[in-house]
Amino acid sequence: MAADTAPTTADAGEAAPGEYPRATHAWYMVGLLTIAYVVSFVDRYILGLLIDPIKSDLGLSDLQIGLVLGPAFAIFYATMGLPLGYLADRGRRTRIVAAGIAVWSAATALSGLARNFLQLFIARMSVGVGEATLSPCAMSMIADSFPQERRGKPIAVYSSAISLGMGLASLLGAAVLAWANASGQTTLPLIGPVAPWQLAFLIVGLPGLLLSALFLGLREPRRIVADPQQPHAHLGHMFAHVGRHATTYLSFASIFCYMTIVAYSHGWLAVTFDRTFGWSVAQFALVNGITLIVLGPLSVNFAGWLSDRYTVRGFEDAPMRIAVLGLCISLPPAVIGPLLDNPWLAFAVLSLSNVGFAFITATGVTALLNIVPARIRAQTVALYYMAISLSGLMFGPTLVGALNDWVFGIDGVRYSIAVLPAVFGLPVLLLAPVTLRLYRRALADGLADR
Repeated sequence: MAADTAPTTADAGEAAPGEYPRATHAWYMVGLLTIAYVVSFVDRYILGLLIDPIKSDLGLSDLQIGLVLGPAFAIFYATMGLPLGYLADRGRRTRIVAAGIAVWSAATALSGLARNFLQLFIARMSVGVGEATLSPCAMSMIADSFPQERRGKPIAVYSSAISLGMGLASLLGAAVLAWANASGQTTLPLIGPVAPWQLAFLIVGLPGLLLSALFLGLREPRRIVADPQQPHAHLGHMFAHVGRHATTYLSFASIFCYMTIVAYSHGWLAVTFDRTFGWSVAQFALVNGITLIVLGPLSVNFAGWLSDRYTVRGFEDAPMRIAVLGLCISLPPAVIGPLLDNPWLAFAVLSLSNVGFAFITATGVTALLNIVPARIRAQTVALYYMAISLSGLMFGPTLVGALNDWVFGIDGVRYSIAVLPAVFGLPVLLLAPVTLRLYRRALADGLADR
């Protein structure tokens, strides 16, 4: 394996700036990466639709469900990102992604065969291992396929997979649950009787193995480096760079950590609408899926288009401005929405918060790439995903489960959902002017050229 992932200069495909691939191949690659990201989110979010039947069959508490939704996935999804980012800066990224898709797809299917909390926890950990491969490689490949002034749109297309994936997870989950509940218990060859929630995991997990094969045939993009003679940087170089500019990077990350904390806490929304308003999970999943599929990509791609437009007009800080705008759009609805008494109004207001999340998601990596040196690009993106993923997955779903069990009760889940954006979002909003000022200074100082 070492020989496969330690290429020579020719194998790694290093190239001077300007030697980007043809647009058709670059966009085909973006399309394939986006499909992979969609599949990853389907596999990740399907669990949120199956909370109560899993609780019933496996005898779990809300806190245990929160641990499976969050920390189980985060343990390796976040921490494996750094070594995988290091590998992505040096090895064949297409092969790394192919292996990751195979791992997370198999682990998702195996989640449906879990018989207790520990088995489900381990399966979700394995999903995190596989999915950790994707984004560091994807962002590095996109950066090596498009010049800086044209990166906003492809990154936004890739980022639109978040809402598409969550929407498809909702729609597919609703369809599978409706069909499986109508059919009753299903008996599968070699496996035996399976409950509807188990069948849902198997259905969404196994097709990913076919997608893995497509990446084995994808051509690796040539690496675009400022100085082809400069040696590869190690993790130590990346940490030293981030450490020298810690204030800038910490303030930068605060907006995106807020977003993931609140977004991952919304994994409880299906249960919230069930327990609060009497909506069935299938009903919520259908409405939520259609809304996400329509609204999410429009918001993300509009943010990417806006970022490119204002960057071309000379506003180098455009992606960061749009992220701050997303913070302002998302915070009030995220607090107010769950507290409303009308379910349709509550859902509509919460959907506004998703527009803000989409703005933040679409521009985060674009903003980061503008201030990160090319030779540590994938490693720094991996650190970014590690920071926001650990924050979101450790705090978001886990705190909701803990607040349900210890403070508001299982029927007060909407109050748990509303508390998190207020606690984590208000300090970030107050810090936003400082964040913008530090980011502009980083651009002026030319951090990306160091």
